[in-house]
Amino acid sequence: MGIKALLAVTAENQALVTVNFWTLILQICNLFIQVFLIKKFLFKPINNILEKRQNLADKAIKEAREAKEEADSLKDQYESSLTKAHSEAAQIVSDAQKEAQTKADALVQDAQKEAADIKARAAADIEQEKKKAINEAKDEIGGLAMDIAGKVVEKEINENDHKKLIEDFISKVGA
Repeated sequence: MGIKALLAVTAENQALVTVNFWTLILQICNLFIQVFLIKKFLFKPINNILEKRQNLADKAIKEAREAKEEADSLKDQYESSLTKAHSEAAQIVSDAQKEAQTKADALVQDAQKEAADIKARAAADIEQEKKKAINEAKDEIGGLAMDIAGKVVEKEINENDHKKLIEDFISKVGA
């Protein structure tokens, strides 16, 4: 093939590749019209649907956050109520223990007082019985002393002398 043939093939190919100005303008206008139509009838509804879905998702997230905040608030209230209940229970137990201790102390004091009273009465009874026994012993000793003195002296003693002898004898016996 010669150069002429090569140039002829190149010219044919170039005729196929040539750009027609009006075709180019129409194609560009066609492209803009398609973009406009796609934007108007495809992108706007899709964007609206996406926006609605985004709003629904935001609303669900917001509701979830509010529910979480409410749950946290309820949890805090529950914990504070539980803490308060524990402190009240501890106070009740403490008060009950104090009251029981007070009652126990009062019972012990009453028992000690009663025991002291019983001891005092027993001591008074003992002292009274002791005095009674001493007086009985004095009377008996006095009677025996009179009998002995009467036999020893074999004389009559008047009552004043008799009392004096008894008192002397008792004082010596008591000492």
